[in-house]
Amino acid sequence: MKNLLLGALIATSFSATAATIAVIDSGTDTEHVDFQDKIWINAQEIADNGRDEDGNGYQDDVYGWNFAEQNNLVIDRSYIGTFSNDPYKFFDIQGKSFLGEATEEEIAWVNEKRKDPEFIKEMGKFGNFVHGTHVAGITVKDVTDAKILTVKLIPTEVKLPGSKKYKTMDEGGRERALHAALNGFAKLQMTMIEEAFYYVGQHKADIANGSFGTGRDQIRAITDVMYTVIFFKKPTEEQSIKTANYMMNSLIKYGEKAVAAAPNTLFVFAAGNAGQNNDEIPTSPTNVQADNVISVAATYKYNFIAPFSNYGTKMVDVAAPGMLIHSQIPGNEYLKVSGTSQAAPFVARIAGQIKDSNKNLTPKQIKEIIMGTVDKKEFLNKKVKTNGIVNLNRAVHAAKLTLTMNVGDAIQASNVNVADIEVFEEKTFLNPELITPIPLPSLFK
Repeated sequence: MKNLLLGALIATSFSATAATIAVIDSGTDTEHVDFQDKIWINAQEIADNGRDEDGNGYQDDVYGWNFAEQNNLVIDRSYIGTFSNDPYKFFDIQGKSFLGEATEEEIAWVNEKRKDPEFIKEMGKFGNFVHGTHVAGITVKDVTDAKILTVKLIPTEVKLPGSKKYKTMDEGGRERALHAALNGFAKLQMTMIEEAFYYVGQHKADIANGSFGTGRDQIRAITDVMYTVIFFKKPTEEQSIKTANYMMNSLIKYGEKAVAAAPNTLFVFAAGNAGQNNDEIPTSPTNVQADNVISVAATYKYNFIAPFSNYGTKMVDVAAPGMLIHSQIPGNEYLKVSGTSQAAPFVARIAGQIKDSNKNLTPKQIKEIIMGTVDKKEFLNKKVKTNGIVNLNRAVHAAKLTLTMNVGDAIQASNVNVADIEVFEEKTFLNPELITPIPLPSLFK
């Protein structure tokens, strides 16, 4: 990768004390009115002069880099104003339905729209466009100092191999060819992720939020086609799952290499929105296990786990609020959106505040503080590794205590001194399953 080759030439000496949070997503609207003092700026680059002053191989990367199209356009603002009112109305009615406030007419409208292919197409484009900005807003909400480093990662198209060259192979040759193709495809995608992760590490990002991912069902959509291309027949259910698992294991293996490219950055990954157990049905990259990785499930406030949220006592570390989260979207607008995509940046924001409290804390120690200061919840038993939901005040208190004591003692003291977050009585919610999250952006289309 070009930045790995040029890594020795980079001299990044930033004097700012605020935590840098890289938002690795579908792009951030750096011109949003709320972000004017919250955008990371590469002080070593001069904007739009066609040069690469910091010598890292990324020309004019003033706000970050677009790895999807290999340029410095971290968001394409030409999409602003091109969408109909339908996506906005859909999310509004969703929230009202959950709270029991939607009319029968509104619910009927949503049900009809779900059947409209053109609406589904527009929702896909809209969701992808607003996703990164919405996530970025959560990472810096009510935070004075943290800065957003924008990394656009999601591509628009993935091409699959042609079938001609496989016609002369025997069964064993095709099996080997399939494994090679799966492994190569996984490596290709994860190499781009590794390059992006290395990039945020070189720019000294303290935290990196990754509200993107690929579940097994998405993988099967790809691997079934690849199997058919190579074997000239559709896979059986058993073959389909076996092939998808092989590729998923490759993705996770390369994901471990990717997070190792930025050892001083804590990666916060969304657990996924399929309502599945990640211990049994893995999701990438959130199933990557490393000291500098933390995985996040979603809840409704501090009341219950979101019905769409993935979980897993081995693979998902903590939970955080992720339903009906109000945040920024491009064009100085706002929207309430649900998903583990929204829960992850909630944790990234806590991680940033922990880092601001003690600059000497390592990613492993920040992770330990977040996991060690959760509010234990019965509804999260056998759902996440800690059985708990993050507690911002307790985590930050512990971080401040680490200035004078070790991390373990700080966590213990903070658990004694800071109460659980108060949970207020809520009304009876209607049809929480109506909350449809924007799918996690994926490299696999």
